[in-house]
Amino acid sequence: MEGAGADPSVVAAVADAHRGEWAFVLAATVRVTADLDLAEECAQHAYAQALTNWGAAGIPDRPGAWLTTVARRQAIDLLRREATFQRALPLLIEPEPVPTDEGSPVVDDRLRLIFTCCHPALSVDAQVALTLRLLCGLSTSEVARSFLVSEPTMAARITRAKKKIASAHIPYRTPTARELPERTASVLHVVHLVFTTGHTAPAGAELVRHDLVRRALDLARMLRVLLPDDPEVIGLLALIILTGARDPGRLAEDGRLVLLSDQDRTRWNRAAISEGVDLARQALLGRPPSRFALMAAIAAVHDEAPTWDDTDWAQIVSLYDALVRIWPSPVVALNRAVAVGLAEGPAVGLSALDALSDEPQLAGYPYLASSRADFLRRMGSVEEARVAYGEALALTDNLVERDFLQGRLRELDG
Repeated sequence: MEGAGADPSVVAAVADAHRGEWAFVLAATVRVTADLDLAEECAQHAYAQALTNWGAAGIPDRPGAWLTTVARRQAIDLLRREATFQRALPLLIEPEPVPTDEGSPVVDDRLRLIFTCCHPALSVDAQVALTLRLLCGLSTSEVARSFLVSEPTMAARITRAKKKIASAHIPYRTPTARELPERTASVLHVVHLVFTTGHTAPAGAELVRHDLVRRALDLARMLRVLLPDDPEVIGLLALIILTGARDPGRLAEDGRLVLLSDQDRTRWNRAAISEGVDLARQALLGRPPSRFALMAAIAAVHDEAPTWDDTDWAQIVSLYDALVRIWPSPVVALNRAVAVGLAEGPAVGLSALDALSDEPQLAGYPYLASSRADFLRRMGSVEEARVAYGEALALTDNLVERDFLQGRLRELDG
């Protein structure tokens, strides 16, 4: 958020409100417009107005409420001016009275928007991309990085998704209790991608985008209230809690990245680990174990190991074997290969990684190159490690990770 000549404190407040309140503002505005593009336009208008108005009148006590009011008023003015209240809109809803959510347990505007974006008429990739773009306010570039595709490809995908919503007349409403289970898988995928994007930011000066991590955790907890007995929901919540519990140890005091192997485990959040492990055990009761239950179990093995050397790598490999059978993702295969290398030695791990070298989705994925570099370094193959670290550096836009990779290159040069 920038404003020419704006008070720096106002600019900071608007930026904070964008990180923390965008989802609320947009979702509430969609309820008025029933049009995704128009709601985005009105929400953006509200943030632009804040840069001017807050400097003159002061920053409001409830920035989100102020922004929502301005966005909704803008939407109503535009709709009245265009006389569209009684005409078909690009995204149709039932005529007045505005439909209630009777028969559905979803009561949060953000979740309502997620379920709308995750309508079965859209492809799964389109559902996730559209929700990340609209609900979380991620840039198209950030969404593209989450999908390991180019920015133009993602921009076209988001545009097609919006057109599909318009042409299919998908209503902005919550699913009924009967519809809810079949719509949940895409929503869980969305929340997981929000978390992973926040846990290690694709770009920028900070390793973690805490706003996205908090939003993913909030959404996961809401889903647990909605579907308390769903193993996938419980597993996702456990995964987010267990992974986030290690965050205090990920950075040194000077801001440098600290690998899991070198972290001070006394800094980890033990209360969160206890909660996460309990949830992971509940999730594993589902048969067969769900994807998120297995991922949570892997995180639990890491969190419960007293030291790096005490990590049960054989168990982690076994869990990855089960995970790759039900979710044959290239990234899962990569993580399994790394675990194999840590269990059986760097040469074995390098061989497993090289078997993935032709995987198209990993072509621009920096962690394939950095994992190869680490195994090569451990094997004493300095020149090859230097090339691999350089490749990883070229693919990495997060400044904290770039600094770490540059440090590894300096070590090799030394």
